[in-house]
Amino acid sequence: MQPYDQNNIFAKILRGEIPCHKVYEDNHTLAFMDVMPQAKGHVLVIPKFEAVELTDMNSEFIQAVFSTAQKIICAQRKVLQREGIVQLQLSGKEAGQSVFHYHIHLIPASVHELGKHEGRVADQSELATLAAQLSAELDQPTIK
Repeated sequence: MQPYDQNNIFAKILRGEIPCHKVYEDNHTLAFMDVMPQAKGHVLVIPKFEAVELTDMNSEFIQAVFSTAQKIICAQRKVLQREGIVQLQLSGKEAGQSVFHYHIHLIPASVHELGKHEGRVADQSELATLAAQLSAELDQPTIK
């Protein structure tokens, strides 16, 4: 398995060296807009933990990543009026992982609508607007 590289782009984002369009952040996770989205509203959820894949993390961070993913999915459905959210995690180079820091892709789309990942850079103002809308939705009280 690929060793953890502290200079990967997500590690740099976590250290504040590279900006991102943040949607959500807590003590264990960060969720932000993918700058090369496969569909409108594509969000990445990463742990604040040096992990290349799931087996590198302890259960506290695994639980936190999935808890954050649940929150983001609910916000995506409401803001983007989409029921279908592709939940994708690629583990290892053979599987297509290109950034070797564990992350989950949350993509509001059907599999038939997905664009090629890393095919184009998104409009930054659109990402900023979507990040703000999703973040605002997360601040709303939820009723279950």
